Amino acid sequence: MNKVKLGDIAFFGNGATIPKEKGKFPAFGGNGITDFVNLYNTNDDTIIVGRVGAYCGSVNYFKGRCWITDNALFIKAKQEVDAKFLSQYLKLANLNKVRIGSSQPLITQGILSKLEIQLPDFETQTAIARVLSSLDDKIELNNKINAALEKLAKTIYEYWFVQNAEEKWERKSLRELGEFKNGANYEKANEIGEKIKIVNVRDISSSSIFIQVENLDKIILPKNEIEKYLLNENDIIFARSGIPGATRLIEKTEEDVIFCGFAIRFRLNDKNLKDYLFFPLKQNEEFAKNKSGGSIMPNISQDSLKEISITIPPTKTLEKFNKIVSPLFSTIIKNRQESAHLAQLRDFLLPLLMNGQVTFNP
Repeated sequence: MNKVKLGDIAFFGNGATIPKEKGKFPAFGGNGITDFVNLYNTNDDTIIVGRVGAYCGSVNYFKGRCWITDNALFIKAKQEVDAKFLSQYLKLANLNKVRIGSSQPLITQGILSKLEIQLPDFETQTAIARVLSSLDDKIELNNKINAALEKLAKTIYEYWFVQNAEEKWERKSLRELGEFKNGANYEKANEIGEKIKIVNVRDISSSSIFIQVENLDKIILPKNEIEKYLLNENDIIFARSGIPGATRLIEKTEEDVIFCGFAIRFRLNDKNLKDYLFFPLKQNEEFAKNKSGGSIMPNISQDSLKEISITIPPTKTLEKFNKIVSPLFSTIIKNRQESAHLAQLRDFLLPLLMNGQVTFNP
């Protein structure tokens, strides 16, 4: 295994301003695909590295034509290097630690070119990449299935309750349908109490329907405080700030989970309304975002949420809807949890394979 500088085995390039016109080519920022556009500025095997901001140092891999935005830079492996292997190695290297700047973190081509890595022979590289990529491929498949299931659930809702809504259906405000509670305000340095997982705004922004409970931060709070903010699987969560009005559901979990002061919990009087209510509330979130030109209102309060009015279908219609959509949601949760376990396995194997602690015949 040879120690080499990244600049000796790869080429670098900076991203560019994202094209305005939509198209078929994925556009990558620091946090992965952000849009699909009509142009591409790289093709074949590309390693994408978050260049600036919150996702500085993140690593993604894509094979094919794509656009790299100005929030990222890209790496092209030279001929004697397996690009998939190199992308996995850079994930393990935790590039965030070599960034510069504090208020605005930054990674440059110059920083990356000086990075020293341990490079096995090409045959070993491809063998390691094949093992790890098989896990990534399954995770990606699960993501695609979930995206299709989310689209299907939304289509069913729109067909049943938007196109075919009846005037005689009852209309109620959220005030009448449940109770609201603001989340916990806490000091990170607190050392008195018990450890508890907490939903923060970034957990809302990084999800689409369900909060991913296994990746939540843990804080310490007194037990009596924890009990005030416990979530259950029938709660709906709203972001108060950051992405105000963003609406998410809670996965069923064996662990206790609470929510932060930048979020609002909505606990329904009738849990059978949860899956149905998610869709009009999600539409309300998207409407607010579009109305403000891409950035949702600066903040949202309980009072503004309580006044939202929702059309409620008859009980029998709701029951039929739940019988179709609830299994879709259950499958989404199952696939996502499987992906989380596969990611943990991949991350466990990665350093063992890279350091030669696990060996095999390529």
